[in-house]
Amino acid sequence: MISFATRNAEETQALGRRLSQALKPGDVVSLTGPLGSGKTCLIQGLCQGLGVSAKVGSPSFVLVIEYEGKCPVQHIDLYRIQTSAELDGLGLEEACDPSAIALVEWGEKGEKHLIYSCRISLDPEGESGRRIEVRFLNPEREGDLSDSL
Repeated sequence: MISFATRNAEETQALGRRLSQALKPGDVVSLTGPLGSGKTCLIQGLCQGLGVSAKVGSPSFVLVIEYEGKCPVQHIDLYRIQTSAELDGLGLEEACDPSAIALVEWGEKGEKHLIYSCRISLDPEGESGRRIEVRFLNPEREGDLSDSL
């Protein structure tokens, strides 16, 4: 696990651009943290680093938005999901394209339905700062993360 501190939205997006270099098609990334912790901001940076030119916002009223970049990027937002049972039968597992990178906000809600390759947790610090911890579940991938920084 690697831990980072950012002081504002610009630094969080810049970190996302750097972290994107460690991701590859087939990765499913869980982003967790309280409301306002910077999940969407980090995803904006990740998408920029992955070559997405479209405006990236929070898809809170849509479950999945797909963007074109160096590879397809799926932005999944589980904010409105109240129980794991709500995901049963939605086919979320099948919706994750193995040729894409899936970025899942409120990833803890998809634990029973998705197999994550990377977990990113965000915690607010002060007025605009964030503590961001990144961990690949395959220890061999930690080198990918170090190489991208």
